[in-house]
Amino acid sequence: MPNLFDALPDAAAAEIFTDLHASHGVRIERIVSWGQATPVATPFDQDHDEWVVLLAGEAGLSIEGEAECRLVPGGYVLIPAHRRHRVTWTAADRPTVWLAIHFPPAPLSKARGGE
Repeated sequence: MPNLFDALPDAAAAEIFTDLHASHGVRIERIVSWGQATPVATPFDQDHDEWVVLLAGEAGLSIEGEAECRLVPGGYVLIPAHRRHRVTWTAADRPTVWLAIHFPPAPLSKARGGE
């Protein structure tokens, strides 16, 4: 049976994104980081919601309109569509392993208190 920690790729030079499953507008990916951060000038701005959990390592995450948070194993966050965000740092001495689930945003009126 596959294991998320089997054969971790060497992410020292760049983050490694591996799609694990995609179906019906949902995509699940493993991300392996090792000291990387998102450039300040190029935050992510996605058309979809993203739920992410940190499985190993440590990381800082900055989400527009919120205080920067520190993620440790087991920490998770929902990033709504079009909420600019960036990884401010990841552990430099060991791999940081994330599991991210990307899915279509819920209608504003139901999920985000719209009218």
